[in-house]
Amino acid sequence: MNFPKLMLGADWRTVPDVVIVGAGPVGLFMGVLLLQRGHQVRILERRSNRSDSSRAIGIHPPALAELARAGVADPLVTAGVHIKRGVAYSRRRRVAGLAFDGDPAFPFILALPQTITEEVLELAVKELDADAVVRDADVQEIDDAGGTLRVRSFSPSGSLEVAARLVIAADGAHSTIRGRYLPGGPSRSYPDCYIMGDFPDTTGHDTDAVLYLEPEGIVESFPLPGGVRRWVVRLGAPHGNPTPAVLAELITARTGEVLDIAGNSMLSAFEVRSRLSRRMVHGKVVFLGDAAHEISPIGGQGMNLGWLDAAALAPIIDASLRGANVGRDVAHFEKSRRKAALRASRQAGLNMALGRPLPPPAMSARNTLFANALAIPAISELVQRRFTMR
Repeated sequence: MNFPKLMLGADWRTVPDVVIVGAGPVGLFMGVLLLQRGHQVRILERRSNRSDSSRAIGIHPPALAELARAGVADPLVTAGVHIKRGVAYSRRRRVAGLAFDGDPAFPFILALPQTITEEVLELAVKELDADAVVRDADVQEIDDAGGTLRVRSFSPSGSLEVAARLVIAADGAHSTIRGRYLPGGPSRSYPDCYIMGDFPDTTGHDTDAVLYLEPEGIVESFPLPGGVRRWVVRLGAPHGNPTPAVLAELITARTGEVLDIAGNSMLSAFEVRSRLSRRMVHGKVVFLGDAAHEISPIGGQGMNLGWLDAAALAPIIDASLRGANVGRDVAHFEKSRRKAALRASRQAGLNMALGRPLPPPAMSARNTLFANALAIPAISELVQRRFTMR
């Protein structure tokens, strides 16, 4: 089959240095970092337009620091809600609080919808190269042809072939490319299912993140811009018919909070699985973010982990494309980022364990232990560091 060639520059001989598959937050940030270093980049995205769903909402201080180094943090920090404290309740009584002020530059967790995050990052990409993002490009094949990769994609208007020196797969947990390079990779399922939704905030909790540690299972609540609050409810099995009314009823039954069902702006149900790849670099194909290590979204670490992957990888790619021998750097990158992913996965596992049902007496005893532990400064600092990925 013959594929038409995408003209990139004066003629076809102008081959982009890097093709990034996926224009989500990780792929776009990777594009920014490489474009800023002077490399030609094309970001291929199967979607015609950015999603308008809020999806991932939490940005932690280490990721904010990397976004700031790239010059893209300010509009995000301005648009988002600064969560400076988390508060835990159980059976409508306050259990404990935890400040998120340990990072001097960013003494908060930033909360804003992923659609805004992607908008800001895509604008930053286009300011560096207006043609860098190519939509309606569903990548299905990557062929290694004599030192140059051929990336083949399909769209409603036809087929497309792009040549590149390196391909970065940032196409998420359901990565098409991973199926070729990492077929049948080990994964782990958990006995945790969730329903989450965004509703008008009528709680009076202002900018606090709130955990309701209830015998029936945890309820989590996070503020978003525009007077909206994200709610997440833990279930033991998938719900057959999740609706805003079902979610609101669960929240009221467990916490006493009454939600405005008519104001619901997002609803999602999901099960939890983790998958940690043993390798992220496969010759001239590199996997980043959820494509490399899928972890539980409970705790909001996945997007941040991908950004930190990109920040660690960008200088290595830059050096390699300029002719340096980066073998040791690649080995260190894989070791350190796998270690970070494993740590994040374990933290997510602890977060989920904290939210599982317990008989009321056991829940009460556990909450008392939890509160007493957080009253010790050294333990409080450790827990804060874990929750903020510091």
